[in-house]
Amino acid sequence: MPDVFVGGVGMTRVGRRSEPLPELMADAAHAALAEAGLDAPEAIVVATMNPEEFVGDGNFASNVATQMGFADIPTLRVETATSSGAAALYAAFAQVAAGLRASVLVVGGEKMTHLATPRVSEIIGRSIDPYERAYGATMPALAGIVTRALLTRGAITMREIPQVAVKNHANGARNPLAHFQEPVTLQEVLESRMVADPLRLLHCCPISDGAAAVVLTGEPTHVRVAGIGQGTDTLAVRHRRDLASFTATRMAAREAFGMARFGPERVDVAEVHDAFAPFELISLEDLGLFPPGKAGRATLDGDTAVDGRLPINTSGGLKARGHPLAGTGIAQIVECVWQLTGRAHGRQVPHASRALAHSIGGLATNNWVTLLEASS
Repeated sequence: MPDVFVGGVGMTRVGRRSEPLPELMADAAHAALAEAGLDAPEAIVVATMNPEEFVGDGNFASNVATQMGFADIPTLRVETATSSGAAALYAAFAQVAAGLRASVLVVGGEKMTHLATPRVSEIIGRSIDPYERAYGATMPALAGIVTRALLTRGAITMREIPQVAVKNHANGARNPLAHFQEPVTLQEVLESRMVADPLRLLHCCPISDGAAAVVLTGEPTHVRVAGIGQGTDTLAVRHRRDLASFTATRMAAREAFGMARFGPERVDVAEVHDAFAPFELISLEDLGLFPPGKAGRATLDGDTAVDGRLPINTSGGLKARGHPLAGTGIAQIVECVWQLTGRAHGRQVPHASRALAHSIGGLATNNWVTLLEASS
C-alpha cells in the first residue's frame, strides 16, 4: 500500500465562538491548505455530527465546500457520531492510499454553544440506543454507570479520576487554542456539582464550538500516517460483555498497530478521548499504553503529564481543549502533528517520533485509532 503523509494542518480556537460553522471550518481548511502549499485539494471530506439540528443546515458537505470557494471540487460528508472527524480522516486516507486522489482535505467541526445545554445533550443523546434512551439514559448517565463498574472492579479509585481533569486543565493552560486555559485544583474538581453520580461537572468535557483540518497527500512530508484502525460494539450498553473496558477501542488499536507494524511501547505521545475523565484511564489500558489496572496510578504519579514517561492529551484533551464533536478527531491529529514537528509550543514533548490519536463515537460504539510517525 502506498504511503500517505500529512501535508498540512490547521485549526481554530475552540470555545464559545460567534462565527457560523461553515466560516470556522473554512478558516481551519485554508490554514491547512496554506501549510501544504496548495491552492486547492483534489477532494474534500467533511465531518459534522448533526448540523441539521445544531445549526439548521443540511447538505453540509456542499455548504462547506461553497463557503471555502471549492464548489467545483468533489466533496462528501462522513458521520460516526462523536468520532466523525477520525472517520473522515480514514475516508481521505483510503482515497490517497488507493491512488484515487493525490491530495484530500479533511475538515471537521461543530457549533453548539448557542443552544441551551439540555437541547445539546438531547441531540448528542440520539447517538445512544433508542430503547435505553426511552428509559431516561443520557450520555453522562451511561458514563456514570461505566464509572461505577470500574470502581466496583477496583480498576481505578476516586482519587485517580479527578487527577485526569487536573492534568488536562494544566495542559490546556499551555494551549492558546484551548476552550479552558486555566488550571483547576483537585479540590475544585471534587467540589464541582454532581452531574451523574459519581461524575461531577469537572469530570466532564464542555460544550464547544470549533473546527480543525488536515491535508493528506501521497507526496512525502515530515509526518506519515503509519496506521489507522476502526472498532465497533453494540449500540446498546446493556448488551455488552464488559462495562469497564471498550471493545471498540481494543479492536481499533489492534488494527492500527497491525498496519503500522509497531506496538504501543513505541508511542511517545497520545491524544486520547476523555469526554469523561475515567474514559482516559479506560482507554490508556484498552490501547495497551499501560497494563491493566495501572493507568490510574500512573496518572497520579505524573507518568502521563507533559514531562512524564508517556504524555497524554498535551493539548488539554476534550476536557480542556474542548470537544467540538466532529472536529475533535481531527484536532487530535493536529496536536499530534505539532508534537512530531516540534511546534507544540509551551507543551512540546522532546524527541517525539510516534504519536497516537484515539477517538470514541457515541458511547464507545464506533471508535478509531490513528498512528502517526515522523518521517526522515
